[in-house]
Amino acid sequence: MDALLGTLAEAELAVVREVQPDRLIGLDEDELIALHARVRRHRDKYVKQYRRQAAASIEPAGGRGKAHARNSRARAKAELFENILAGVSRLLAVAAQASADALHAERLADEQPRFAPPPPAPAPAKVTRLPRQRSTTRPDSPDLQKRRASTRATNARRQARRDST
Repeated sequence: MDALLGTLAEAELAVVREVQPDRLIGLDEDELIALHARVRRHRDKYVKQYRRQAAASIEPAGGRGKAHARNSRARAKAELFENILAGVSRLLAVAAQASADALHAERLADEQPRFAPPPPAPAPAKVTRLPRQRSTTRPDSPDLQKRRASTRATNARRQARRDST
């Protein structure tokens, strides 16, 4: 690990130092987002570098297995920043959830009335039922049949007009 840290540039070492647990404690959500972006940039840089070098060294080495060992430093750096990114992501998720909970509590507090609650409503009076509505005394009466036929014809004419346009 110390050998790997010795190969990092100063900007990368600054990011590694910044993710020490004692420095992460006081960071708010915005600062964690900025740190997350910086760590992701470094991780993406070394992942790209590792993939490009691995692809370029396959042909001269004679295969992927033989080329694997030649690219170990870029792979180790990519893995280091991937682990750091995972830790920062976890902290960012916790901070984002805490922020969301605080906003939710604030919104609920704003929705509460600022005055005394209204007195309780009086008990409901006894419900009286309305008499059942009768559809007809004779369900197959000629009058009812005529109304049904008229409704069907009206609907058929309406549909025919729509279909013709």
